[in-house]
Amino acid sequence: MATPIVMPKQGNTVESVIIVDWKKQIGDTVAIDDVLCEVETDKATMEVPSTVEGTLLATLFAAGDEVPVMETIAWIGAAGEAVPGDEEETGGEERGARGEEEMRGEGRGARGEEESPHVAVQSLNLPISQSPISNLQSPVSPRARHLAERKGVDAAALAGSGPGGRVIERDVLAAIATQPKLTPVAKAMMAEGGFAVPAQGSGPGGRVTSRDLVKEGETGRGGAEERGSSEAAARVSLPASAQSPNLSISQSPISNLPSADVEVIAVKGVRKVIAERMLQSLQTTAQLTLNASADARALQALRKRLKESPEALGLRGITINDLVLFAVARTLPAFPSLNALFTGAEIHQYRSVHLGVAVDTAKGLMVPVVRDASSLTLRQLSTEAKRLAAACLEGKITPDELNGGTFTVTNLGAFGIESFTPVLNPPQVGILGVCNIQAKPTEVDGEYKLVPHIGLSLTINHQVVDGAPAARFLQALGQAISSIDLLLAG
Repeated sequence: MATPIVMPKQGNTVESVIIVDWKKQIGDTVAIDDVLCEVETDKATMEVPSTVEGTLLATLFAAGDEVPVMETIAWIGAAGEAVPGDEEETGGEERGARGEEEMRGEGRGARGEEESPHVAVQSLNLPISQSPISNLQSPVSPRARHLAERKGVDAAALAGSGPGGRVIERDVLAAIATQPKLTPVAKAMMAEGGFAVPAQGSGPGGRVTSRDLVKEGETGRGGAEERGSSEAAARVSLPASAQSPNLSISQSPISNLPSADVEVIAVKGVRKVIAERMLQSLQTTAQLTLNASADARALQALRKRLKESPEALGLRGITINDLVLFAVARTLPAFPSLNALFTGAEIHQYRSVHLGVAVDTAKGLMVPVVRDASSLTLRQLSTEAKRLAAACLEGKITPDELNGGTFTVTNLGAFGIESFTPVLNPPQVGILGVCNIQAKPTEVDGEYKLVPHIGLSLTINHQVVDGAPAARFLQALGQAISSIDLLLAG
């Protein structure tokens, strides 16, 4: 018997993946653990192994398709074996249900029709909405009830097509067909309660993802009022020439460019996720950035000593960025309001620092998480940060290694950036941008000297963190960096 191959879950938060390439073709012999296809999550590239041996009978998705996790992607069985069809199975169930209900209807005979509540309604000459009987639940067949319970459908709310308005299995199947499909993560969130399902999702095939769910009591995406206001805003913001009815899309200057001059790049995978999350971050949080700098003399001196230390100590590879990460991890526990996540209704403050470290890769920005960074030694923190960065660059990072951060550090100092505005990684409420080291006039023993300072740019969610606590954290972090040797000794 043919065995379905299901797209495995890729961590606890991944809802869909993109098939990059099929490693096996239809008709190929497959052994257990043979790689069937390569897939790209929203963060990394992974391989999907076969869980059975046999012949690859069918593939249900092509390279480039976006596939929800836990969806059947292929069938493996004996050579020449037929692949089960969902439509045939469904049709058989419907036919069986129809036969069962028709037999029950015949058994009721004319007496059942005479006792139908519709007769009473007609004799009172009342519309259905005014009849007290119309508020009663329609009878539901046992088979339909069991199917409805399995699929989460309210069978009592359905209009029955069976004899006497009875709800039968095909009515439940019809309701299921019209319901939007949910990804596993979205289903888990719905099971917890507090969310409503929109009419259509943004996932593949219109599937509803966790990002599409609407908190109960809030306006869903794409509501008529929301669309109307946004369309009006768009009309107001357009220049007069764009609003002219005589200007068509084909007359746009960009459309007249030679096709050879244009490279069209599909927004998918990591880039698609970055685009969505950056926009969502700026639209849903009140972001405020504070800029400061810290005396970098101790930082540079310690880095020089570590670089010249005996190789056996394993400290030569520790960088300026590692030292800053260490200072952040040791300073944050004293400022729990910044080492926190904001869900919209609750603030979750953490005792341990799970430090996100931004990594630039060919596929886009990734932020792996150093777990319990506040309890690691400098060498341990440096080793783990480098391991995670290498995994990102090689495409071997796992989804779980990219989730669970409580605070993020992003470093653009190597590019000569003096200050910038880091964008929050919600639900985190703080992100630190590390800038370059440059000489800054500073009073030393009554004289002004040029002293190297490292720039620090802290973005906070002002919904959760006020300016003063954020400024105090920056001040404490600056002191920790300027006395990094003492921090290591503590």
